[in-house]
Amino acid sequence: MKQICEIFLFCLLVSCNQQPKIEKVNKRAPFQGIEETVLLTDSMSVRAICLDEGKVWYANDKGKIGYVHLNSNERFQQQIKDDTIKPHFRGIAKTQSDIFFLSTEKPAAIFKINKATKEISKVFTDLSPNAFFNGIQFWNNTEGIVMGDPQNGCLNVLITRDGGITWQKVSCSDLPKTEEGEAAFAASNSSLVVKNNHAWIVTGGTKARVFFSPDKGVTWSVYNTPVCQGNAMEGIFTADFYNDTVGIITGGNYEKQDWNENNKALTINNGQTWSLLSKGKGFGYSSCIQFVPDGGGILVVSLGPSGIYFSNDCGDVWKKISNDGSFHTFRFIDERSAVLAGKNKISKVKFL
Repeated sequence: MKQICEIFLFCLLVSCNQQPKIEKVNKRAPFQGIEETVLLTDSMSVRAICLDEGKVWYANDKGKIGYVHLNSNERFQQQIKDDTIKPHFRGIAKTQSDIFFLSTEKPAAIFKINKATKEISKVFTDLSPNAFFNGIQFWNNTEGIVMGDPQNGCLNVLITRDGGITWQKVSCSDLPKTEEGEAAFAASNSSLVVKNNHAWIVTGGTKARVFFSPDKGVTWSVYNTPVCQGNAMEGIFTADFYNDTVGIITGGNYEKQDWNENNKALTINNGQTWSLLSKGKGFGYSSCIQFVPDGGGILVVSLGPSGIYFSNDCGDVWKKISNDGSFHTFRFIDERSAVLAGKNKISKVKFL
């Protein structure tokens, strides 16, 4: 507990120094519950959403992509097929002109749609028999990254420097080696995080580690974490960084979803070292965690099969604010509202 308190106090000091609004944030009442407005229902599983110009774009497990406007009845949906196969989408990202969709496997591919013309094209396919993509993000309108499970002893990392027109694999000689049985999870498009010039990739299985690049994927390091590891379906499933230094990871054991030992950790030095949080308390398996915007790196929301949880102390103590365990992923609209997506629905939520 002493180490956690020291981490929390340091996190608080870092956040105060970097966030002038921290005094206002701390006076705000903590989240007590949610008010839900369902935006879309369908027979689907959605693990990838992004917010863009008042719309929530989504991609689902049946090869459908589309958007719903947050404040009107405007909707768009398109079925994508690769030959006769409906892609299984679990990743999504945006630039100024396009939305990109990541198909996990068979085909492991990247598709994009032009936001203005609605023209859809496939921009990359990985034909390796074991190819499996987990996440996609963009640093800016020209530079982006895709991460997939290991091939030839290293993570499968792709980089674009031309706005997603072309993608190049990063050589294994430029990446840290993975351990046998180490991989990543496509639970919510949050096992890959970018912030400013940085990128973090979190893994699970035999090892639960954090791969870090400070320079948009040019150089990489890897750091150990104390999160549960050793079995195929345990490790880090989701991560978020409030800024270049303060980050949080969680996950657990997908096959023992109530197990809450060693499944949450915090860093204050951009992922180099991690301290366990809330051991044996709070939620078990979680598929998505996010810092509250303008929350000073102290306010956090997590969701998974056991419901939705809120913390106002960097993730040490958690309060359940909803029993709804149907959501897989979410993204904040602002500090008091978010879009959540999961099994058969996408919803807009106000935190009360």
